[in-house]
Amino acid sequence: MNNLVSLCNSTMKLPSRVLTLRNASVVGFRHLYNTPCDQKLTFKSKASFSFNQNSQFHAFPSPFLAFQGVINNTQKLICLTSSSFGLHSTVSRPYGVPIEASAVETDKNPERLCVKNCNNAKPQEDENIVGGEVPGAEYGNSRASLESEIDKEAWSLLRDAVVTYCGFPVGTVASNDPGDKHPLNYDQVFIRDFVPSALAFLLGGEGEIVRNFLLHTLQLQSTEKTVDCYSPGQGLMPVSFKVRTVPLGDNKFEEVIDPHFGGSAIGRVAPVGSGLWWIILLRAYGKISGDYKLQEREDFQTGIKMILNLCLADGFDMFPSLLVTDGSCMIDRKMGVHGHPLEIQALTYAALRCSREMLTVNECSKNLMTAINNRLSALSFHIREYYWVDLKKTNEIYRYKTEEYSMDATNKFNIYPEQIPPWLIDWIPEDGGYLIGNLQPAHMDFRFFTLGNLWSLISSLATPKQNEAILKLIEAKWDDIVGHMPLKICYPALENEEWRIVTGSDPKNTPWSFHNGGSWPALLWQFTLACIKMGKIELAQKAVGLAEKKLSVDRWPEYYDTPSGKFVGKQSRIYQTWAIAGFLTSRMMLEKPDMASLLFWEEDNELLENCVCALTKGGRKICSRDVAKSQILV
Repeated sequence: MNNLVSLCNSTMKLPSRVLTLRNASVVGFRHLYNTPCDQKLTFKSKASFSFNQNSQFHAFPSPFLAFQGVINNTQKLICLTSSSFGLHSTVSRPYGVPIEASAVETDKNPERLCVKNCNNAKPQEDENIVGGEVPGAEYGNSRASLESEIDKEAWSLLRDAVVTYCGFPVGTVASNDPGDKHPLNYDQVFIRDFVPSALAFLLGGEGEIVRNFLLHTLQLQSTEKTVDCYSPGQGLMPVSFKVRTVPLGDNKFEEVIDPHFGGSAIGRVAPVGSGLWWIILLRAYGKISGDYKLQEREDFQTGIKMILNLCLADGFDMFPSLLVTDGSCMIDRKMGVHGHPLEIQALTYAALRCSREMLTVNECSKNLMTAINNRLSALSFHIREYYWVDLKKTNEIYRYKTEEYSMDATNKFNIYPEQIPPWLIDWIPEDGGYLIGNLQPAHMDFRFFTLGNLWSLISSLATPKQNEAILKLIEAKWDDIVGHMPLKICYPALENEEWRIVTGSDPKNTPWSFHNGGSWPALLWQFTLACIKMGKIELAQKAVGLAEKKLSVDRWPEYYDTPSGKFVGKQSRIYQTWAIAGFLTSRMMLEKPDMASLLFWEEDNELLENCVCALTKGGRKICSRDVAKSQILV
């Protein structure tokens, strides 16, 4: 396995200095793949020049981008963004802008990207695209006449949240409350939070901001392998970034992108989900916009492989599920989700399926593709078999024998029946079920985690029968999971002594608040997508209708408190961007379910066809693939 995800024996140590136009024939850095690029790159300025790029470039030293320029306020615009390099003329406007050769210099501070004097930067028009339009724009135009007042308000707020870098849109801030004097990190662009914004723009026919976002975040990816304490590992995507404008004096300034990898986060946890969300968004961009050339680029292929290298790396763990620390997912505070939380497994499965579609199959990637297929097959069986609970499975656990030592043990994880919580027996419906939140030796977390279950359904990590049961449970327990505001992040909340022990008496995660049973409008678009997949449009419409009644009146809060989601959260930020974008995305997906269908997956029977685990050599009688295939038929 150690060599399965190698990047074709490419050199991973990247240069640590910035090359200038004065001392380099080609601006940029050597590509990880050492493969030639024949793209022609042209800059237009007073002294126009062009060159054929026969060398290698476009990988940047970790974790920062690599170009800068300085001018004073009397000169013409000088701005160079990394996205100017190697772009294909496809469906989105390029971002190349004029630059003078003398404007590029080495930054003395290697820990940030500097692009200076970026005011009034405008992208060049692609001669192949009239008006810079992208596929889907005709839908965006027709949608304008159908917008309600709340839609118009939401679009206005979403556009106000857009962050520009060197004059080009590159993302949306997490929250855009003009009255917030202490935004903390809510004024940053989060990879995960931007996904619903990106989908809203894509479904509205505006792909440029998404393309820019993907290009810039790729360049922020950590590319150096390190064992230093508190340094991001190779392949890690930042949790967020911030564009800063720093004055230099003499009417000069610099625009700086600062990536954040969790080093200043509460608990200092690594952003495990960022890379998974990035891969999912890259696929969605190609599916909706039709611009598949972006994901085919060598730098994007390398970026995908480096993320997969983290997901598929060998370790001490024997499970196919990904082992993470507490706070490594949407629940980014101590909530007892360390180990193998369902959310991370579902996102990993989705990202692996995305990568399987997007990776170019060749001699360099064939071993990686085999590893992806093996992990998909093993992970699907593991989750379907061991995470699933309904009344029948709960009764089986209730009758478990413990301390079994055998290859054919029924209670493989030595789960003690006393772990079944009293609330579960009367709560779970007769014809419903769900995937538990976590599984480890001698431990099952029976809480219902909405995001993990929704993505298990969307990605077909769960079986078709389990998918139906998950939606049946949500429908049967509507008051608990949806209530006055969709949807609960988890159910039930930790209370009393359990809250004190598990959270450490976290004052923000008090019972039925924030991550401890709070209601999050940002989950709405994922619920809508799941309902569309399962043909339950009326459920999604019902949830969107509830959100429509309150979100605008309450000024688009981040989350709601109380068991029914009736109150705005006591520490909730208002004008939360992914709440706004999630609502818009839900509305547009309901209007265009055919577009939404591009974002989910059906069951892939090919993964269950061949046994690759060689279980017969281990003395086991039942192959997991046979069990998985049998589950499809029920």
